[in-house]
Amino acid sequence: MSLRSSAPLALIAAAGLLAVSVSGCSMGSGMAFSTNRIEGYQISQDALAQIRVGQSQDLVIVVLGSPQTTNAFAEGTGWYYVQTRVNQTAFGLTTVIDRTVLAIYFDKNKRVADKALYSLKDGKVVTIEGRKTQGYGEDRTFIQSFINSFTSSGN
Repeated sequence: MSLRSSAPLALIAAAGLLAVSVSGCSMGSGMAFSTNRIEGYQISQDALAQIRVGQSQDLVIVVLGSPQTTNAFAEGTGWYYVQTRVNQTAFGLTTVIDRTVLAIYFDKNKRVADKALYSLKDGKVVTIEGRKTQGYGEDRTFIQSFINSFTSSGN
């Protein structure tokens, strides 16, 4: 077999290898570059329909489970169940797609007073302040503190 006649075979083999490699990256093979998943509590419409005004906290726990967070206010408490849908790439970059918060409000007798569903559009963007509160004295490195311990002024 001559070198010239084996060149098309090499090209076909290379194309086949490339096709097999790319097919491993397709969505159908389970090797996706990103995945969508739910973090936190998965809010079911059936469970939500079972929660009605006047029911006890114990019944809410039976239907929904323990809340992720609670809040106490003047006449009662609020229980919160948070569902977050995220997209995560194979490289670890996570993006929030949607967030739903189920709030169950109880009166002073520990009975359901109201329930509400909140989404991302109901939230407010809060800017994080980057300034640092000045502490007592100034921050010094170990070397600065060591050198200052030998000076007479102590500053």
